[in-house]
Amino acid sequence: MTRGQAIAALLVLGAGWGMTIPMTKLAVSTGYGHFGLIFWQCVIGVVLLGAILAIRGRLPRITRAHLLVWAVIALLGTLLPNSASYQAAAELPAGVMAIAIATVPMFAFPIALLLGSDRFGWTRFSGLMLGLAGVVVLAAPGAAQASAFLSVWVLVALIAPFFYGIEGNVVAKYGTAGLDPVQVLFGASVLGACLCLPLALGSGQFIDPRPPYGIADLGLLLTCAIHALVYSGYVALVGRAGAVFSAQVSYLVTAFGVLWSMLILGERYDGTVWAALALMCGGLFLVQPRNVRRGLVGA
Repeated sequence: MTRGQAIAALLVLGAGWGMTIPMTKLAVSTGYGHFGLIFWQCVIGVVLLGAILAIRGRLPRITRAHLLVWAVIALLGTLLPNSASYQAAAELPAGVMAIAIATVPMFAFPIALLLGSDRFGWTRFSGLMLGLAGVVVLAAPGAAQASAFLSVWVLVALIAPFFYGIEGNVVAKYGTAGLDPVQVLFGASVLGACLCLPLALGSGQFIDPRPPYGIADLGLLLTCAIHALVYSGYVALVGRAGAVFSAQVSYLVTAFGVLWSMLILGERYDGTVWAALALMCGGLFLVQPRNVRRGLVGA
């Protein structure tokens, strides 16, 4: 893969992942509950990823080690963070959600220090402080076209990146029992659907899959389909261009998430949101490991 091809692929992945943010906003626009949305997200992921694995002849075996990995990913990477995300997305502008998701490295770094899997560095600590400053700007009453009520929902939106930070550190420290990323996401989706179905039914949040379909159904379908396909593409890019280069997609997800939210939803933001975005991007640049910041194709 040439550098130009790798950059083009990175842009496509960032644009795709960023698109899921306004689509999530559409999915919650008619009052669908988070358990119902998460259940169908898992089901659609099972269908798409299962088809990919079946074609490749890579459907995973069920073992105790695999079940443990899937349980961790289902809880830390789906049920807990998405419950918070869907509820926050119903109250916040999609662009603010895009900025909030950029805090994953801000949470991952101190968690890695606590686990002893990373070392302290002043540059990355400065990035953490910049990211926290961005959160303060975003969550302060009056920011993000917000009242104190909406500022609370900014804090709820940060629950998802907190759990993603834990998830990433657990996977980095303990591995995935020999499963590739698509197998991990597939198994976690199966388990997540099984766990979420009784919650959706018991809470009255189950979404009837029969027509007629509205804008929320379209948003949910596109969110799940785009995520599954883009995630698979990301895995392929890692294999061809290296994890170092591919990790830079995180910048593009936030940038495209804000852009798509403006174009599709017609959102407009005040100066505090742009200030928070600038602080978050600066913090993201500094808090990434050094080799990620200087990564090149094939690194």
